[in-house]
Amino acid sequence: MEKPSRNFWQIWNMSFGFLGIQFGWGLQMANMSAIYEYLGAKADQIPILWLAAPLTGLIVQPIIGHASDRTWNRLGRRRPYFLVGAILSSLALIAMPNSSALWMAAGLLWILDASINISMEPFRAFVADLLPEHQRTRGFAMQSLFIGAGAVVASLMPYLLTNVFKVGSGVNGEHTIPLTVKLAFYVGAAVFFGAVMWTILTTKEIPPRDLEAFRRMKSQKRSIAEFIREIFAAIAAMPVTMRQLAPVQLCTWLGLFCMWLYFPVAVARNVFGAPDTASPLYKEGVEWAGVCFAAYSGVCFAYSFVLPAIARKLGRKTTHSLSLICGGVGLLSVSVIHNQWLLLLTMVGVGIAWASTLAMPYSVLAGSLPPEKTGVYMGIFNFFIVIPEILASLFFGWVMQYLLGNNRLAAVIVGGVFMLIAAFLMQRVNDPGEAKLRTASSNTEGEVAMSR
Repeated sequence: MEKPSRNFWQIWNMSFGFLGIQFGWGLQMANMSAIYEYLGAKADQIPILWLAAPLTGLIVQPIIGHASDRTWNRLGRRRPYFLVGAILSSLALIAMPNSSALWMAAGLLWILDASINISMEPFRAFVADLLPEHQRTRGFAMQSLFIGAGAVVASLMPYLLTNVFKVGSGVNGEHTIPLTVKLAFYVGAAVFFGAVMWTILTTKEIPPRDLEAFRRMKSQKRSIAEFIREIFAAIAAMPVTMRQLAPVQLCTWLGLFCMWLYFPVAVARNVFGAPDTASPLYKEGVEWAGVCFAAYSGVCFAYSFVLPAIARKLGRKTTHSLSLICGGVGLLSVSVIHNQWLLLLTMVGVGIAWASTLAMPYSVLAGSLPPEKTGVYMGIFNFFIVIPEILASLFFGWVMQYLLGNNRLAAVIVGGVFMLIAAFLMQRVNDPGEAKLRTASSNTEGEVAMSR
């Protein structure tokens, strides 16, 4: 049975929760490396301190995905997980900037990332659940739009609090997190919870096709071992398209993590010339990096409006490859642009790549998944995001120390190289939904011609 088409505002409502999710994620991405350095971490220690986040995603997302596939109650299938994740994430965001030691910040990052994953993973399956094939690119692009909007404000928050609202830093000593960062995280907690609640209250889910059969399946008690065995069975039976997308995602996210881990501190030290974290230049540099992150998120927001049209014209594979090339060139150009204002230009390419990364792989993937296993496969697909982050956390500290000489700028450039590799690998992917979209487009054009 074909799912009903949704209008613009229905797709808007079902995606709005991502505004809050990305607000929390954006605060984490833009500020955690700086928070670690505020608490005394060295450059080669930062990757291992990020390890909690990918390990959490590796474990949580497939479990939540599999559990949500087997859930149906008054809230629906995915919305119960949106609610739990929003509550836990909001509490973690309030606690994070009050960390007083490295171990405390790393532990709270673990809790925060687990909580974000509880909400985030079902949102990917939510679009596939509710939208027909021809609207999925638009649905994932709408998520990209809200991700861009949330990240713009989240990345700008410390800068705005300092330069527009004139909030003092509140720093008393070398290892103190500024007041502006604390306030940004508090605002993030409120936005996260409010946006997710909007989606929960405005969008109803479609019940399983055979609700009685679903209830019988749900009533069958499964042990934890059987639960885990089902997840591994799904991994073994992974669709071909998903296998082909795996190396694309691995390289893309290695590039992104290189940027997220080191761009803020690279700007502070290499562009603003801060000698240490106690220098006022360091705070200014990190805040300017937040402005740069806001710039690429703004580009992501704008590009998301035209992304579905470009994908219809060029195809999803070519669109994603070209977008990744833009991102790779943007990061490579950081090596020759050291003026703080010109740095904003490098973020245009990154924003284009980011918008496409948040939409195209999922749109391609959704068409190859069995509907009854969409949640678990969306969770497994997250492996190809968290595995490169785990690799970066475990080994990039060694690379930084012994190969790159703790040069944070060089790490950002390495990220650009990974994005270019991902662009090449995308051309090897088979997109099973592309033929359906061409057929639907041809039929529509034929109907229009006949009506004339």
